Amino acid sequence: MWKRLSVLWSVIRGDARLLWFALRHPLAPGWLKPAVALMVIYVLSPVDLLPETIPLLGLVDDVVLVPLAISFIAKRLPAALRADFLRRAA
Repeated sequence: MWKRLSVLWSVIRGDARLLWFALRHPLAPGWLKPAVALMVIYVLSPVDLLPETIPLLGLVDDVVLVPLAISFIAKRLPAALRADFLRRAA
């Protein structure tokens, strides 16, 4: 279980860095800022898909849906932007 969590964290960390880089890049698509803003609003809002009052299930939406959203957005970035990120990261 800990190995899965560490792999998940490394994927999230890499994708989150990619999104942060993409937000400041001149080749960023127009949909990127609203998509990231909606994701941040969801994380900070008190309204959850599954309420926190349900034990364990209340955390599932934050622990599962947010990384899925980060990965979903990162996979839809242009190839040129991803290549520039990988070139600068190396």
